[in-house]
Amino acid sequence: MKFSERIGKSQVDTTLQTEGINDSLRNSIWNVLDIFLWSRNNFLYKQYDSGDIEEFSERLWFHYFKEPMDSRPDSAHEILKVIRKYYFTGIWYEIYDFLEYILITERNSKLISAINDILERELSGYRFIDSAFIPVTDEAEVEAVEKALTEGPFHGVHGHLKKAMEHLSRRENPDYRNSIKESISAVESMAKELTGNTKATLGDALAILEKQGNLHPALKKGFSSIYGYTSDQGGIRHAMLDEPNINVSDAKYFLVSCSSFINYLKASIK
Repeated sequence: MKFSERIGKSQVDTTLQTEGINDSLRNSIWNVLDIFLWSRNNFLYKQYDSGDIEEFSERLWFHYFKEPMDSRPDSAHEILKVIRKYYFTGIWYEIYDFLEYILITERNSKLISAINDILERELSGYRFIDSAFIPVTDEAEVEAVEKALTEGPFHGVHGHLKKAMEHLSRRENPDYRNSIKESISAVESMAKELTGNTKATLGDALAILEKQGNLHPALKKGFSSIYGYTSDQGGIRHAMLDEPNINVSDAKYFLVSCSSFINYLKASIK
């Protein structure tokens, strides 16, 4: 917080940016890209060869802009000038589209971390996790989802979580209902891994944990609540998913809660 904000001389902005990007956020993202890409050694020019921007821009024009390749400028600086103009004149969601493309193709963990730090500092309503921007902002929640996606050889679990994120992160027509379904399916998949039984339910997994003494009584109630949805006893899941007012908060809650529970189940079998 700035000095002027601490003494009440200037207003502190505490509003999450979910439907726009202000100048501070837009400029800060560009500065991170400048540090990690545009100003990187050999990006614009190499001593006796084309810089990395040559291959970078070929992919960008072909896969992202989807423009004729011969419309790409000849010089590195002119290419960067086109990219800069696109970035600073783009609609807010186009900035996230562009940034998402770069983070996926570059796969640089330090770049991703720097971008997420800026998004947090400038009160963006999104964070980049795995391969998409999703509307999760709390650091502990982000860590829970990332951990559930990466730890252990649980491909079925990871696949369901990624689908849940895909449904949640769609800019146009996000599918919150199917996002919740996939989050729940990820927990069920983890239960099958835990029990070694392809027909196992979460209830079976809870029974094993309780028998082994690995289930803290204080956690049992919360886990049993998730079991109420996953077991579909009495049509609970069906009724919940038929609710007409399912929203982003519901889908985010299930993604984070199911991720946290998956992490707990993983820890119990180490």
